[in-house]
Amino acid sequence: MRIDLNADIGEGFAQNDRELMQVVSSVNIACGFHAGDAATMLTCIEQAQANSVAIGAHPSFLDRENFGRKRMSTAPDVVYSEVLYQCGALAALAKSRSALLSHVKPHGMLYNQAAQDAALADAIARAVRDLDSGLILVGLAGSELIRAGERMGLATREEVFADRGYQRSGQLVPRGEPGALIEDEQLALAQTLEMVQGGRVKSVEGDYASVNAQTVCLHGDGAHALAFARRLRAAFVAEGITVSSR
Repeated sequence: MRIDLNADIGEGFAQNDRELMQVVSSVNIACGFHAGDAATMLTCIEQAQANSVAIGAHPSFLDRENFGRKRMSTAPDVVYSEVLYQCGALAALAKSRSALLSHVKPHGMLYNQAAQDAALADAIARAVRDLDSGLILVGLAGSELIRAGERMGLATREEVFADRGYQRSGQLVPRGEPGALIEDEQLALAQTLEMVQGGRVKSVEGDYASVNAQTVCLHGDGAHALAFARRLRAAFVAEGITVSSR
């Protein structure tokens, strides 16, 4: 069994970023709309290269004030151009270092809204396809974003979250609501193994939702992010699960 282990980086936690890249198999680099800037993007690319980690773009709504976590009503055609702009900038920086992008994973509220809004999901998938049809589109397992990627002929990668609560629909519990974040590391580890090995997750309502876990997200902005990342990787090794972006 194989699983990709990814982390969102370039969001203002440079020390965590450097060390996380020794644990994960792919990274999603903030492209400036919610966090990061050109210099940070270039540094992250160079560090990913040094650690043989797959490089991905992490585009967002234009919302630095709220870290890309505010619900927006941006028109799909604007989202298309903004995603193309952000990913294109990272691709250009990567090219300058003879590196290539492997994937695109939207950030925050853009990710969450595209999980349910087919028009928004199509705009993102179209931007990714028009930039490079060989890129992998990463989205919430079973979501509209995955279906949009398939409609556009893209390879997709279905994502699950180690430290987030789920609803019975398979959607994440919105941030700020009870059960949105799992702070008990043992529970987060158990949930992740259940998703990867069993293809299901226990919802906050108490029943199970089916999930296709192809990549697991680790958030790099928590106080214990690095320690948890190491524990999770060790748990995969103990279970005979290979961590790989391929």
